[in-house]
Amino acid sequence: MRRILIIGAGRSASSLIRYLLSKSESENLHLVVADLSLALAEKKVNNHPNATPIALDIFNATERKTAIENASIVISMLPAHLHIEIAKDCLEFKKHLVTASYISDAMQCLDTEARKNNLIFMNEIGLDPGIDHMSAMKVIDEIREKGGKMLLFESFCGGLVAPESDNNLWNYKFTWAPRNVVLAGQGGAAKFIQEGTYKYIPYGTLFRRTEFLEVEGYGKFEAYSNRDSLKYRSIYGLDDVLTLYRGTIRRVGFSKAWNMFVQLGMTDDSYIMEDSENMSYRQFTNSFLPYHPTDSVEIKMRLILKIDQDDIMWDKLLELDLFNPDKKVNLKNATPAQILEKILSDSWTLEPDDKDMIVMYHKFGYELNGEKKQIDSKMVCIGDDQTYTAMAKTVGLPVAIATLLILNKKITAPGVQLPIKKEVYLPILKELEEYGVVFNEQTMPYFGYNPDLF
Repeated sequence: MRRILIIGAGRSASSLIRYLLSKSESENLHLVVADLSLALAEKKVNNHPNATPIALDIFNATERKTAIENASIVISMLPAHLHIEIAKDCLEFKKHLVTASYISDAMQCLDTEARKNNLIFMNEIGLDPGIDHMSAMKVIDEIREKGGKMLLFESFCGGLVAPESDNNLWNYKFTWAPRNVVLAGQGGAAKFIQEGTYKYIPYGTLFRRTEFLEVEGYGKFEAYSNRDSLKYRSIYGLDDVLTLYRGTIRRVGFSKAWNMFVQLGMTDDSYIMEDSENMSYRQFTNSFLPYHPTDSVEIKMRLILKIDQDDIMWDKLLELDLFNPDKKVNLKNATPAQILEKILSDSWTLEPDDKDMIVMYHKFGYELNGEKKQIDSKMVCIGDDQTYTAMAKTVGLPVAIATLLILNKKITAPGVQLPIKKEVYLPILKELEEYGVVFNEQTMPYFGYNPDLF
């Protein structure tokens, strides 16, 4: 049997494992699901006859190399910084590798060796990055094949809570790594280009510069800018495009409320708060407010944020239990961002029957035969429950489908790569439609922007 080694059995691996197990008989597959937690690996395979759960410490070189040597192909669902040793082992034992992570500089350095050994190291094949690349390149390539010239490309994606499970004032729950949500936008100004002019948004104002989007059947959303919208300009062949912008989708009102945490300093991850393990939620909140001999923490908070007691922003803060003197942080040597993540997890964790929702929205402006047009491409995917989420589906299924395409020699180009070639994106997008990942396209006149506004 063909052995697929899956390293990492976390949240994003659930749909990936289920898909490959469903194909195991017809495709002659045996899955080896490896995780530091044997119990988690066992839970994900659920006694399936074509799967073996194993405990694996990737820092144990002997264990790691043995598992990789015995595999036909390797899938790494670990955090990006842990891929590189696995990738080096794949080179040593001549194994293909698939990951959902961004291509790091260290991974890119293996490209020459991968090509020399005719190995495919497919990366960025999840949701974002992944489905965003594939769905964008499909439309961009179609426009170019007709002789069109690209003028604008905007791309937005967000992991949200589905309407039927949306029961808090923030209209949000964690569907992915909470830490990434808390630290979003940090590390430098967001940069993009609009009507040929470079634009920059510093972190301090990022969440007050949003764009509004409408998705039929799901209402209105907002999006704030990703840190580097220009990263894929050359990769997509958009060096001459006038407008290029990538953003993260949230429900309207989220960004304005999140900005309160940014302004207070609660998202800072650069220093440790003293005696954090004994700190109450109320003490944590008070740490960012000025001293006053008589004013309560609540009054000081409203004064510094300039919000009234009947403001919805105040209700959102109250909902998070930020002023509770009895709840303890219980995190030793924690940064403000780590403590905020802990507090938010109390309120924003998906319940067992909760459903999440992925929304992706692309805008393509182009000129063809002297006429300017725009294509809006929208995709909404709803999860099943807390385990088989829309996030797990849209991250895991492209990884799984790509793995089979590589095993079956339908994807053949070697090297370190992302899924922007037709041989990759066409079959994957087509199969994803069977699982409810469907893009609906609408063509309309393109009016562009008024340069004076930007």
